Formats: sequence, C-alpha cells, structure tokens
Amino acid sequence: MKATKQHISVSCSKVLYKDKSWLATKTFIFIYAMQLKKIMPVDNGYTFGTPREIEALKPQEKRYMAKDKLNNGLFLDIKPTGRKVWVYRYSFNRKQERLTIGNYPDISLKDAREIRNENATKIAKGISPQQENKKAYKGYSKTVLFVEYGERYYSEVIKKDRKNPKTMFMYLHNDIFPMLGHLPISDIGIEHIRDTIWRKKEQGFDASANQVKGLLKRMFDYAVTLGLVEFNPVLAIPTRHVFKAKARERYLSIDEIRTFYTTLLNSRIYKPRKLGILLSLLTLLRKSELLRAKWEHIDFEKRVWLVPETKADSKTGYSREMVVYLSDQIIEILKELKTIAGDEPYVFVGRQRGTHISHNAFNTAQKSALALTDLPPFTIHDLRRTASTHLNEQGFNGDAIEKCLNHVMTGVRGVYNKAEYEKERIELMQKWSNFIFSIIFEPNLIFFNEFKPKKLG
Repeated sequence: MKATKQHISVSCSKVLYKDKSWLATKTFIFIYAMQLKKIMPVDNGYTFGTPREIEALKPQEKRYMAKDKLNNGLFLDIKPTGRKVWVYRYSFNRKQERLTIGNYPDISLKDAREIRNENATKIAKGISPQQENKKAYKGYSKTVLFVEYGERYYSEVIKKDRKNPKTMFMYLHNDIFPMLGHLPISDIGIEHIRDTIWRKKEQGFDASANQVKGLLKRMFDYAVTLGLVEFNPVLAIPTRHVFKAKARERYLSIDEIRTFYTTLLNSRIYKPRKLGILLSLLTLLRKSELLRAKWEHIDFEKRVWLVPETKADSKTGYSREMVVYLSDQIIEILKELKTIAGDEPYVFVGRQRGTHISHNAFNTAQKSALALTDLPPFTIHDLRRTASTHLNEQGFNGDAIEKCLNHVMTGVRGVYNKAEYEKERIELMQKWSNFIFSIIFEPNLIFFNEFKPKKLG
C-alpha cells in the first residue's frame, strides 16, 4: 500500500506509545523523516532555464524536483507518469509553504515565472499565497454546478493562457455545458465524460471530439488541484479510442495545379484571396503565417520576408522564426498586394482597420474555387506537400527543401547540421516560381496582364 503522511505518523507513533524514552523519540523522528522522504519528490540537482531544458526533463521511476535556474523558489514536480506540475516554495513567518501553480505546458515557463513574481510580492506585503488560495476557495463546495466551475476555469485559465480563446469558448458552450453544465462537478463520472465526447464523434467530427476530450482533461486536472474532485475521470478514456490521426498524402499533380489555379484566378473571388492562395504554393508558408504577415517584415531590397513567429512545433512546443527568400514573381505579387493594402500594417487586410483577414478566409476562397472544378478535395496545407513533392522530384537539395518548410531535422543529423542553405534556397525559390508560372501563366494571361506581366512570365 502506498505510504502517506498519515500512515507514517500512525506507524511511528506506535514506537512512542511502547517506549516513551529519549531513544524512542529520536527513533520516531528518524523513521518519520526517512519514510516521508520516500513519498515526497526529491530535489536531485536538476535545473531548467528554457522551454527546451524543461522538455529534456524526462520522467523517472520516482518523482523528482527540478528548480528554476533563477533560484526564485519556482520548481517543477516531475511525476513518473510524465506530468509536470509548477510549484512555488517559499518561507512565510519562518515556516515553509508551497503553492501549486498548475501543469506544464498548460502554464508556460514565462507565465509560471510571472505568477511566482506576483505571489512573491504578496509575501513581501505579509500575505501568504497558500492561505489566500485556501480562503479564495472556501465555500466553493464540491456541489458546485459544472457550468459555474467551467465559467470560472475559462476566466482564470483559458483567457490567460490563450491569445485567442474563441475555439475553447465554443467547445464549452456548444459541446460541454449542454451535456454536463447542470451536474454538480463531484457527480460527474466516466459515463458522463464518454457521452459528451461520443456525442461529438457521432456528429462525424472525430478530431473535434478529441479537442473536447483534451479540454475536459485540463479542466478536471485543475479541479483536482483545487480539491473539488478526487480524481480525473477523463483519464479513463484513451485518446486512441477517440481519434487517430491519419497521415495525409494528398498533393496536386501538374495538371491539377494548372486546373485549380486557372479556375481560381478566373473566378470572381476577391483578388487578395486569389493572390494569397498562390503565395501559399510559391512560398511554402503555412496559412496562419500568411494571414498574419506584416509589411514591416518584408524587405523588397534585400528580397527577404521574415516570419518572426511560426506555428509552434508539435514536439518542442515552441515557435521558430524563419526567412523566406523572395523570387521575382513573389515580389511582384507582394507589390500588387501593397497597392491594395495601402497604409494598413497587414499584407492581407481585415474588415476593420489594423486587422488581418479571418482564419477561414483562405479556406472559403479555396473551397469556392475547388467547387467549380472536378478535382478531388484538398486543403490549403496540402499545397506545402505539393511543393515539397515536386521539388524533391526535381532533385533539389532535400535539406534546403526542409529549411524552406521550416521543419526541424531529427536524429544525429539534426543535432550537428545547423546550416541554413541560403544560396541553395534562393536558387530553389526562384526556380520553383519559374516552374509554377510555366504551368499557370499562359492560361491566365489576362489575369496576369493586370499587373506587370513581363516580370512574371
């Protein structure tokens, strides 16, 4: 049976009951200390200072602690399951206290440090964060309705952790609250969780069902931290039974590229949307990186486009900046977009001043054009695979192609190969643009005549 503080205290008390001598007292203290050490996470000298170093902290057979290199009392409690929990340890009125902040990566290193600093300020003012936390939730009983808890979780966690919480808000109000909102949080069991997730699956949205599961897991993790529930019922449902991602293989052939872009460019779709979807194929950028593009990051003289923040890597959890080398064709397209955008900061202007287009704007334009053809379905992200496939078939340097896609090399090669392949990428980008325009330019001559066709052919 797993030892607890109570079990240890009771067992050690038997020593004192039988023998109240000084030796027995000393034995009690020794046994209690040794047994307590077994159940408490051990500080083995592990430290961290960056997200990369946190990712390198792997689970071990026993729990252990790693501390922030800033020596500020911030720790990570790494459990054998792989779960990492932020803990702030401090001294208040000559007593050691600890405050559980939350899970990593739900709470980033930067945010954890900010929370630590906020609580350090309270200590300096004579306020115990631990006691204050207990008072804050006093009376917040286990019979609270899940909708009440969910609203509080949205305000305290989601809105602070996410730049755009809209998707989580929609999952809460459309999928979770209608199923669980009327129930006391302490009454929610595995069956309730399963029904909520499977309702989304039965609608045909397996990926969204997995998102709902992930949100519920995080919500109940937080509820466990607050002491509202004893365990997380979501853990009983394996992700593999909810959703299994399938590797996509869709890419466009040369004929499909010609057909789609001829249809797109000759359609009545708003011109910036057309040019954006064309840039997606020419630049190899992700959709999110395109729609957030700003003019301040594009240097026409140096022929480079800086993307300061790309999509976070799924393995490391952090974003990398990247550079796109501009071909003649890309430059001319961007100049046309600049004429349309005027003094707006974003390349693709939103409905309100100072904003960029919505997340679905390119999707809507692409689907509208695709509906006018007989082509099999594909997504805008498939255009990156299309470019990679044709570039590899044409014999370009594979590492240079991966750099253009902003992929991270894996294994030993990834550790030692830090080359950026600037020369190869400049040549690759120009030849790739030439290749695409050799396919689509002539069928769309009227469209391209609208802006400096002599530089685009």
